[in-house]
Amino acid sequence: MAEYKKNLEGLSSEELDVTQNAATERPFSGKYDDFYQKGIYVDITSGEPLFSSAKKYDAGCGWPSFSEPIAKLKEKRDTRLSRERTEVRSENADSHLGHVFTDGPQELGGLRYCINSAALKFVPYDEMDEKGYSDYKKYVEEGDAE
Repeated sequence: MAEYKKNLEGLSSEELDVTQNAATERPFSGKYDDFYQKGIYVDITSGEPLFSSAKKYDAGCGWPSFSEPIAKLKEKRDTRLSRERTEVRSENADSHLGHVFTDGPQELGGLRYCINSAALKFVPYDEMDEKGYSDYKKYVEEGDAE
């Protein structure tokens, strides 16, 4: 299994603020909100795999939404706003990704992983082998109807 190490070099101020300070990008401003190419989403700081395009859906909330992750995520109680939420962070790099809510589509399991685009890097399906993500192709393919 690959080892994923945090690297903050070259990140924008927004990417740093989101991943390291638990900031939230403005709704409908992230590059992956209305983006539906086939592939996986990885932690922008470490490259650790997080989500598959097969589990992405349009929740209409202004952030990329997924019904489930493809890797273990850390969950943390978040009481910074007037209501309690569950923060999700990457397992190895401990990057803030966003939050998970229980208001997702029931037919997809009922969860909505509401994730900041600034915390993600997209790896297209046809580049997954060369970038070392061959083992994760099965998660993308499970969305294929073929």
